Amino acid sequence: MAAALLPMAASAQGAALAADQERTLSIGAGAPVTTTDPHFHNVGPNNALTMHIYDRLVERDGRARPRPSLATSWRPITDTEWEFKLREGVTWHDGQPFTADDVAFTFARVPNVPNSPGGFGGFLRAITRVEVKDAHTLHIHTARPHPLLPLDLASVSIISRHVGEGAATEDYNSGRAAIGTGPYRQISYRAGDRVELQRYDAYFGGAEPWARVNYRMLLNDAGRTAALLAGDVDMIEQIPTSDLARLRREPRVTVSEIASLRTVYMAPDFSRDGGTPLVTDNAGTPLPVNPFKDVRVRRALSMAINRDALVERVMEGAGIASAQWLPEGAFGYNPAVRPLPFDADGARRLLAEAGYPQGFRLTVNTPNDRWPNDARLTQAVAQMWTRIGVRVNVEASPWTAFVPRRARVEYAMQIGAWGSSTGEASNYLANVIATNNRERLTGANNNARFSSPEFDQAIASASSTMDDAAREAAWHALAVRYAEEVPMIQLLQLTNTWALRRGLRYEPRMDERTVAMGIRPE
Repeated sequence: MAAALLPMAASAQGAALAADQERTLSIGAGAPVTTTDPHFHNVGPNNALTMHIYDRLVERDGRARPRPSLATSWRPITDTEWEFKLREGVTWHDGQPFTADDVAFTFARVPNVPNSPGGFGGFLRAITRVEVKDAHTLHIHTARPHPLLPLDLASVSIISRHVGEGAATEDYNSGRAAIGTGPYRQISYRAGDRVELQRYDAYFGGAEPWARVNYRMLLNDAGRTAALLAGDVDMIEQIPTSDLARLRREPRVTVSEIASLRTVYMAPDFSRDGGTPLVTDNAGTPLPVNPFKDVRVRRALSMAINRDALVERVMEGAGIASAQWLPEGAFGYNPAVRPLPFDADGARRLLAEAGYPQGFRLTVNTPNDRWPNDARLTQAVAQMWTRIGVRVNVEASPWTAFVPRRARVEYAMQIGAWGSSTGEASNYLANVIATNNRERLTGANNNARFSSPEFDQAIASASSTMDDAAREAAWHALAVRYAEEVPMIQLLQLTNTWALRRGLRYEPRMDERTVAMGIRPE
């Protein structure tokens, strides 16, 4: 009798799978996608979305390990010349063939996107020349040895010359120029609401199981959880920490999580020497000099932070206290570098030594809808600083309002976060700590305008070290220097979390990106 039922059961499973393959997958994102131009703004939500539409020469899996994509192989010919062999038979969404010329066009556009608040030029900083040898062979020349080139190129989405030439960011948002080689086509983009995608059946990696993807922006934490439990979405990212324990117990839900490559820090302003209305004495008069240029002040602020309390009370365990920018086990993480112990009395003494025995007043800016508990973390740090005499006013705003002011370097102190998507030390250093220099393509996301010739030289030297052991030793030394100089005041490493309706599984990603390509029926 049981044997007679087996074909029926198999048939039912097959029918269920076929139904899944024709349905719309609905994803609830926790942060806004601000553009579908893949080169305009290097931030996680935009990068996750554009991964659906575009491909890169090299791809990274969920643990940041490189694998072939539009390039099938790569090798150094000399210390300063690489050969990349490109995949044949790949077509753009409009049916035109992908060739090496499209890659050359992409590399020329990336550093020159108008009004970019933080682009991708840093990933191409080592490249001096691109040779198109034939339709499927590229030779890439670098100014000096650059062993990280394949990892860097895993962050650069490839666009087509025939559609992209003359196209502006708005042309990508409207869909006119949003022609990629990726597994999904852009159907519509509604800022602050959703992006709708349709499966590209001719994708070289094989057709995806979902006919359509509805990528919704659900920025309210409680609303995102409610949408999942009500069945309005199939998956949410950035599980609110207050809901994490409950969703782990919920029988209708599967939780997926992994240690994050994203670090969270406080970023003091280094752009000004003189005073600003955002940093004043206790009577409200702007300070005559910028206190954050004194390392004693930065160390005092760091010592005043009880990171264990942030992890336990604000993040509810979904984080790890840190003094550096990578999780344990990543290439370049230095296990000898630990956070400064919480010491409020020592912090007050350092402030007095720096000339601020009575402290000062400070405005700190934060988004309230970008990273998990961003505004709550900022408020908690503000309370800790107030206890040592630095009286803090917190200004919170939506991410879309926060970014333009950040790009104009208007903040005296801000919360920041960076995900080292390459999985190693140079990514954060080259983009966030290296001097902001458009010509050298460094510091594209150095929103605090920290600048140190010693750091710049050390970053450039380590990045060009071909021997892995020697390069990692150089990163370890930089982690020690970083902890001593405190250019940014590190808080913690995040834990990435997702929740899915029962019956779906997700391969968690250390780079925190939420992609339909990682969601499969169980």
